[in-house]
Amino acid sequence: MAQKKQDADCVIIKKYANRRLYNTETSSYVTLDHLAQLVRDGRDFVVRDAKSGDDITRAVLAQIIFEQESRGQEMLPIPFLRQLIGFYGDRLQSMVPGYLQTSMDAFSQNQEHMRAAFENSLNPAQAMSMLDEAARKNMQVFEQTFKMFNPFADKTPATSPHDTKADSRSDQAPTASEGKIDALEKQLAAMQSQLDEMRKK
Repeated sequence: MAQKKQDADCVIIKKYANRRLYNTETSSYVTLDHLAQLVRDGRDFVVRDAKSGDDITRAVLAQIIFEQESRGQEMLPIPFLRQLIGFYGDRLQSMVPGYLQTSMDAFSQNQEHMRAAFENSLNPAQAMSMLDEAARKNMQVFEQTFKMFNPFADKTPATSPHDTKADSRSDQAPTASEGKIDALEKQLAAMQSQLDEMRKK
C-alpha cells in the first residue's frame, strides 16, 4: 500500500534496457538534464526499471551528480569524497546518511536567508554579515549532529586504578572509527576557515 501511495504522489520515470528514460506523466522520453530540472523545480519522482519494476532512483540521482561534476560544475570536494568512500563497510556507515541529511537540511534552511541577504539588502557589508552568521549556525548544527552520531563524544568512562594501563594504551591507539571521526572534525574546521576567508573578501 505504501508503495502505491508513493507512486500516486510522484512522477514515475521508467528506465529501459537501452538506458532511455520515459516520463509517464508527459508520455515522452526525457534526459538526465530533464530529471535534474525536476529536482530544481521541487518535483518529486521515482525511477523504476521498466522490466523488473525495481526502484533505481538512488542510482539515477547519483548518475545526475556524476554528470554535473564531469561537466566542470564541481561541488563535492575531493577530501569529502575520499572520506565518504572510506565509510563504506565501516561500522559507522549506517550513521552517515542521517548525519549528511541533517547537515544538508540545515544548509537548505539557511540558504533562503542567504539569498534574501543578497537580493534584498542594499548594504553589501550587512549581507555578508548575515551570510557569515548563517554559516556559523550551520557549523553549530554540523558539530551538534557530529556529537550525536559520535559514540565516543562527551563520554568519559569511570576508571579504577587497575584500568590505568589499559586506558593509557587505548589513548595511544585510537580505533579506525575514531580516526575517521577526527578526519571529519578537521574537514569541518577547514570548511569554517574557507567561509571566514570568503567573508573577508
